[in-house]
Amino acid sequence: MRARLVEAAIELLDAEGPAAVQARRLAREIGASTMAVYHYFGGMPALLRAVCDEGFRRLEAHLAAVAITEDPITDIVRLGAAYRRAARENPHLYDMMFGLAAPGGHRPEPAPHDDGGGRPGPGDAAYGHLVAAAHRAVQAGSIRPAEPALIAAQLWSMLHGFVALELAGHFRQLPEAADQVLAPLGTNLLIGLGGEPDHVLATAAQAPIE
Repeated sequence: MRARLVEAAIELLDAEGPAAVQARRLAREIGASTMAVYHYFGGMPALLRAVCDEGFRRLEAHLAAVAITEDPITDIVRLGAAYRRAARENPHLYDMMFGLAAPGGHRPEPAPHDDGGGRPGPGDAAYGHLVAAAHRAVQAGSIRPAEPALIAAQLWSMLHGFVALELAGHFRQLPEAADQVLAPLGTNLLIGLGGEPDHVLATAAQAPIE
């Protein structure tokens, strides 16, 4: 029942947006009473936290599907493309994951630091792919030595900033926003982090953002 409620919320977000995600509507979608939301989650904030967690699991799956190559710069470029694809699959879910939407005026409960068993929570698990790629880039000498988690934080800030603006329609005037904005932004950041310019530019050209 918990999984059905979460899936119903994600489907409603995709089809109708945040305003449709209400306890009464969710219960109707799965053929249950409104009390199901409170019985299984204690209220909408906890249910929305579960929805966000599932969103991060899906994001993590997109990033995990990116094959690791011998070139960390290629890996970072491909992770960026996978990140954008994940966000575009369900823009309303992405917005809610990052606090840009509050269905019915409800905010998700704060994300836990781990899953209760000492393992990273869904958000940290997704972030971990960027950290791992940054670590490989430092180890390979592809960028200057620095703390991988801080490099990953810069990469995620770049990706999230572009994606959030794109999903909100702020690049409608640009016919190829990913190529015109995100790709140059990414190459500028990687070169600023110490990447060899010709290699970074060639890699970006060979692994275009879809």
